[in-house]
Amino acid sequence: MSLQSNVMEEMKTAMRAKDTVSLEALRAIKSALLLARTESSSKELTEADELKLLQKLVKQRKDSAAIYSEQGREDLAEPELAQAAVIEKFLPEQMSEEEIAGVIEKIIAETGAEGMKDMGKVMGLATGRLAGKADGKVISSIVKQKLA
Repeated sequence: MSLQSNVMEEMKTAMRAKDTVSLEALRAIKSALLLARTESSSKELTEADELKLLQKLVKQRKDSAAIYSEQGREDLAEPELAQAAVIEKFLPEQMSEEEIAGVIEKIIAETGAEGMKDMGKVMGLATGRLAGKADGKVISSIVKQKLA
């Protein structure tokens, strides 16, 4: 079943349950999917495109929640985090830092990367292999740590 049909089914369930937080998050996913389809020249989005879209939505909500928390507005931060949790249900399970470090070590060995000058090469391969399974900030920090 496609992401859009999964989202539509979840929306129906959220409407029946009168779950406004989930409904708002699901509507955001639906809206982002429709926008991405109209912007792209091809009508169908690949699974990788959908994963990037979902990760972007989660990141936006977490960033907003962090800003609200810094300003002492927990009343605004909580719904953002709840929406992020709803959107994360559609993402594959995230890898642990140890698993990510193992993949990055293999990439470093394959490319023969030495030092920070090769960070771009390693990051390109790492983000490709770990797409949807790890956050870009975590990947970046581990690559910096391994190449330093």
